[in-house]
Amino acid sequence: MKNLKSLLVIILAFFLVVTFCFPAWGAKTIKIGVIGPMQFVQGKGHWNGAVMAAEEINARGGVKVGDKKMKIELVKADSNEFLNVMDATNAMERLLTRDKVDFVVGGFRSEAVLAMQDIAMDYKKIFIGCGAAHPEICLRVAKDYDTYKYFFRGTPFNSRYLVRTCFIQMATVGAILKKSLNIPKVKVAIVASKAMWTDPMVKAAEGFIPKMGMEVAGVWRPSPVATDVMAELSAIQRSGAHMIFTMFAASVGIPFARQAGELKIPAVQVGINVEAQKEGFWQATQGHGNYVMTLNTYNNDVEVNELTKPFLETYMKRFGEPPTYTADTYSAIVYGIVPAIEMTGTLNADRLVKVMEVREYLVPGGKVGYIKDEQGRPLHDLKWGPGYLTSLGVQWQDGKQVGVWPNKWKASKDAPEITYKGIVPYKIAPWVIEKYKK
Repeated sequence: MKNLKSLLVIILAFFLVVTFCFPAWGAKTIKIGVIGPMQFVQGKGHWNGAVMAAEEINARGGVKVGDKKMKIELVKADSNEFLNVMDATNAMERLLTRDKVDFVVGGFRSEAVLAMQDIAMDYKKIFIGCGAAHPEICLRVAKDYDTYKYFFRGTPFNSRYLVRTCFIQMATVGAILKKSLNIPKVKVAIVASKAMWTDPMVKAAEGFIPKMGMEVAGVWRPSPVATDVMAELSAIQRSGAHMIFTMFAASVGIPFARQAGELKIPAVQVGINVEAQKEGFWQATQGHGNYVMTLNTYNNDVEVNELTKPFLETYMKRFGEPPTYTADTYSAIVYGIVPAIEMTGTLNADRLVKVMEVREYLVPGGKVGYIKDEQGRPLHDLKWGPGYLTSLGVQWQDGKQVGVWPNKWKASKDAPEITYKGIVPYKIAPWVIEKYKK
């Protein structure tokens, strides 16, 4: 009996040492929580990208952590964040307390991500946001680094750069309208869903559109999940707008495009329509989404760099559809988290942060690097522009989504001209041509 007690003491002591002194070696897997609105295309992108990343890494033996190899285990969490921010916070809490994940990727709606961010920071877990664009999410890092340093933006670049890119694309299309249709001053209708991320973009658009030599025809703010926007479209048509600047991240993008096409509103659509990024947009709009243009990260025929084509081909083969930008959970894991772990040989969040915030690396959509604020404080926010991330402008042309921007684009007078491989010319909708061609 005495020998048995001694053996039990030795065994207990061994497990205590393993648990408290070598937690990384005691774990069998690296657990990554994937959180997003899983009933919507945005959450589906989050999950698919992460699945592809895990399959790729595990197939090559896992992640090298010091002298050990660890497989990746994914944990899905439905945030339901379009409908209820409380559901999102509860989902994040479960990931960290019940599921005990090591990292979190995902998040889409800015209001929900801000709330989820607080919870992840309380637990000192690295959270890479793959969907929300509001600048405040990363401004928190600079304002209170010790608390928020575990958050990084993975995609997209923040809404200030998003709106800047949209303005460039708007100016490009505006110039085409002026030249092709002899329109002396293009009138622009601003249509943005009622969401936190669009608020700074609407304000910026109202101020900047006149500076581009165009006129604001009005501002409309439908619900993100509206199913009927006939009232807004009728008002836009009465305004005489030649262009509609859209800012849609949720499902309203489908009825807006469909109903605008049904009515043949004589105004081109430019801006952000996340629903138009996916392959099912054509069927969802019953073909009435023809000629809609949107900001996007990927297009099947466009190669940003040498990583783009292999990523798109593998994703299409695995899931049967092209990725939306939220599928950049793939890049967050494969090119962000995993190399940092292998470089440091640890899962310790504080050590990983120091490596992650200074690294620059290629991803299928461009090159990731992190900016600092005016005081030189880390923001963990993405660099934008030539050589880094620029996004694409894509347009639906007769049932196919094609890339139309950047096409001979120069960010400044001295900057190099950029045209990605596979870019084709922009097309004006025939009914717009018919309305204004003289």
